[in-house]
Amino acid sequence: MLKTYPTTFLLPKRLNLVSLVGRRDPDLAGAQTSSLSTDASFPAQQDHRQPILLASHQAAMAQSQSNSAPSARPKLAYFPLGYKEAAQQWWTTVSSRQAERNVLSYVPFVREATAEATGSQLHDLAKSDPFGQRIWRSSMVELSGKDRALNELAIERVGEQADDTLVMLHGYGAGLGFFYKNFEPLSRAQGWKLYALDMLGYGNSARPNFRIHAKDPKEKIAEAEGWFIDALEEWRKARNIEKFTLLGHSLGGYLAVSYALKYPGRLNKLILASPVGIPEDPWAVNAAMPEPEESTLENEFTQDQESIVKGEPAGANAAFVRASPADKKTAASKPTTATTPPKRPIPNWLVWLWDANVSPFSIVRLAGPLGPRFVSGWTSRRFNHLPPDEKEALHTYSYALFRQKGSGEYVLPYLLAPGAYARSPVINRIQEVGRQVIRPATDAAPAVREHGLPVVLLYGENDWMDIKGGYAAEQKLKQRSREVLRNGTEEEKRKENGSAKVLVVSKAGHHLYLDNPDEFNLIIRKEMEDTRQRTLRLKEAAK
Repeated sequence: MLKTYPTTFLLPKRLNLVSLVGRRDPDLAGAQTSSLSTDASFPAQQDHRQPILLASHQAAMAQSQSNSAPSARPKLAYFPLGYKEAAQQWWTTVSSRQAERNVLSYVPFVREATAEATGSQLHDLAKSDPFGQRIWRSSMVELSGKDRALNELAIERVGEQADDTLVMLHGYGAGLGFFYKNFEPLSRAQGWKLYALDMLGYGNSARPNFRIHAKDPKEKIAEAEGWFIDALEEWRKARNIEKFTLLGHSLGGYLAVSYALKYPGRLNKLILASPVGIPEDPWAVNAAMPEPEESTLENEFTQDQESIVKGEPAGANAAFVRASPADKKTAASKPTTATTPPKRPIPNWLVWLWDANVSPFSIVRLAGPLGPRFVSGWTSRRFNHLPPDEKEALHTYSYALFRQKGSGEYVLPYLLAPGAYARSPVINRIQEVGRQVIRPATDAAPAVREHGLPVVLLYGENDWMDIKGGYAAEQKLKQRSREVLRNGTEEEKRKENGSAKVLVVSKAGHHLYLDNPDEFNLIIRKEMEDTRQRTLRLKEAAK
């Protein structure tokens, strides 16, 4: 089991915690106020593993549902979880491991392969799976060095040979459990093995002390990226995976690009789901200029997810949201068309906290019994489109992760400026993805290089990440491929494998894999099938 450690964090004397949240939570400033399958034809399956829920929360949600008219959805309080309920949850909260298992209990059909289960028992458990026999295993993969290990969820198809591998990386502060609506549909693909990882310092992975020793700004960025992607590469070697398809969301997408550049020749395809850090912002990359003054980041905490999944625009982006899939790129190309929710000024206190590397999870830990209440300000909006029991399981899971010892979260100011602008924008290096030297030249043999890599960029139509950055990245990647086909040798032209495309998931925001899992899973399955067919062609050619 992963050890957790108590964390004490002291805010500067001039920083008043109540003043930070008072404008968001009037109760602190004044008086107190009060089935996963994407195919509807398959019924939800009963599972002996049930999530641990607070009865008071279930009753409160049931009462809220009965009192709420569909035509007039009440406005959410900033922190809807009451003080009493928050203190109760703080006192009785389950471990992060148990919270993860509670979320995974909502994955239908796929069964856990426990150490006690025999082969015949696994066979019997898998008989009810309409898409073949599938099992999942949860493991801690030990890495070199002190306190370095990755929490891994592996899903495999029993009795089938897996020639292709999909690896999924979560975003900032998250964990592999947030992909729970994707595991079952994506594992239907034959010939694949699926892994979801908690990145080092996040989720239920080990949480070593995060320290950056470099002094030069560029070296700080490289060291911070390496902290995560070196662990991913070591995990790959431990699992003896030659090549794989890498899917990264948000910060996971940013780091997936960094991995592709630092460890060439290991990827079959790169899928970036609402990646952070693609567009360039002059305030973020120039130390001589002040930090950015506006950002869409606030929408991560204020957007009502229920309105997003209903396809309601989040502001001035109505023209983009309402455009047909075929017309979205054209709409985005117009200077007058907003493709994101509106930017808002970044408060000075947030800039100060960001640059001082005071993470939001530090405040959750410092808040003690109020921690669950603060977390409810995010979870109540992020998961309010889900059934009450799943929403509660995800809230408990989120709080169980956020309250753990701080580690990977402290990477934030090294990679991103306030407002989530990249210090080293992906747009300035995306064209080098799939173009690196795999093996340097020697006296006996020439250098071996990559011949391009398929890159897929996904965004929600109500995404606060700017899709225009994705379209710009697509153009850079395509231009690089055209140059090879125009000026390369005959062998380079024959082996050219570079491609790029941007796809928009309807009725979805930044968390597109959870907002519209049916459409998201369909897109990923199609990309997996494309990769699978290429794998089979290469195997046939090698005979």
